[in-house]
Amino acid sequence: MERLPMRKIKDVLRLYAAGLSDRKIAVSLGVGRGSVRNYRERAKDAGLCWPDVADVDDAVLERQLFTQTTSLDAP
Repeated sequence: MERLPMRKIKDVLRLYAAGLSDRKIAVSLGVGRGSVRNYRERAKDAGLCWPDVADVDDAVLERQLFTQTTSLDAP
C-alpha cells in the first residue's frame, strides 16, 4: 500500500472528528476505506487526534504515525 501524503492523513483525522464515517471519508478523499481505518488506528495508537495534529509539522507527524517501537526486553 502506498502511503498517503500527510495532508490527506490530516484530512482523514479532521473528517473523522467532524463525525463522518470511514466510507464517507474514503469517498471524499478518493481513498479506500481500509486506508482510512488504518490511518485512524495508527493515530489512535499514537495518541493523536484532531485538532491536536492540525499544526503539527508533517515530518513530525510522519515519525509519530510510522515509527515502530521495539522492545529490547522482548523474548
